[in-house]
Parts: sequence; C-alpha cells; structure tokens
Amino acid sequence: QVCPRLRTPRLPIWLCSITGRHSVLFGTDRQLLSDWKRERVFHLYFYNGQLEQTKTAHLTIDTHSHHWEEDQSEDPSSPGKRRLSVEMAIRTKWAGATVSWNGTDPFF
Repeated sequence: QVCPRLRTPRLPIWLCSITGRHSVLFGTDRQLLSDWKRERVFHLYFYNGQLEQTKTAHLTIDTHSHHWEEDQSEDPSSPGKRRLSVEMAIRTKWAGATVSWNGTDPFF
C-alpha cells in the first residue's frame, strides 16, 4: 500500500526520463501545486546525477513570456532555435514557457 504522502507530495516534484536518462525536477514552493497564480514566474531545480552535473541547476520558468518577441527571421529548426530536452519536458506542463538557466551552462 502506498503512503498518502507519496500519492500527494507536499512539494512539486517530477521524475523524468529525458533522452534515456533519469532525472528529477522539483520546486520548493508548496503552493505551486494548488495555486495557479504561482505559475506565472517560478523556480524549479533540476538534477540528473550525471558526472557532467556538478550542482543542482536552478531554473526560472516564465509561463507568460511572449513567443512573438523571439527573432522571427531564424528558422525554427536551426541549431540556434532548437530547445534543450529539459526545456521541452517543462513545456509539456507549461506550453510556451521560457526557461532561464540563471548562469548555469545548460548541460542536458
């Protein structure tokens, strides 16, 4: 039998399989689970346990970014427009969100 706390976590946490690697995205704001207003700009942390990751990445998610402000002259399939797998995973929950890595070099 599953403990009630495992069925309803106190903090937002997502276990992910991104490009065949297991990782975790989690937040420290409990209200992100219950208050939709908290989903405007919020922070998540990303950890995958791989050697190339020396510390947990602190990500800022903005769900009200304006996609029309991006450079429209660039081809969406060009290397400069391609999104990281982690960012695409985040966008499965928050479509169109922008992800800031806050100075950390994206490693995934």
